[in-house]
Amino acid sequence: MKPNILEKIKKSLLDELDKIKKQISELQADDPFNDPEHVNNNAAVDHDVREQETHQRIEAEIDTIKERQQDIRIALQRIEKGRYGYCKRCNTKIPYARLELIPETIYCVKCESEIKT
Repeated sequence: MKPNILEKIKKSLLDELDKIKKQISELQADDPFNDPEHVNNNAAVDHDVREQETHQRIEAEIDTIKERQQDIRIALQRIEKGRYGYCKRCNTKIPYARLELIPETIYCVKCESEIKT
C-alpha cells in the first residue's frame, strides 16, 4: 500500500479514536447512575426502573463502542508493524475498497464470513 494512502487511513483511524473517546464521555454524562444525586433520590419505582433501563442501554452502547475502539487500536498496531491491509487469517491482501469502507478490518470478506458462521 502506498505510504500516502496509509497515512490517510492512519489519520482517519486516529480521528475516529478521538470521536469515540468523546462519544463515551457524552454517554457516561447521560448515565443517570453517574449523577451524584441518584443515590439520594427517593423517586417513584417507575422512575427508578426508567433510570435502570437507561443505564443498561448506555452501558451496552459503551461496550459496543469500546469493541470498535479496540479494533481501531489493533488496526493502528498493524500499520506500525507493516501488516495492515493483509488478512490476519489467510494473509491475502484485503481490497482497498473494503479498507476504505471498514478501515479497522483485519479480515478479508471470505475469512470474515467464515468466522461469523
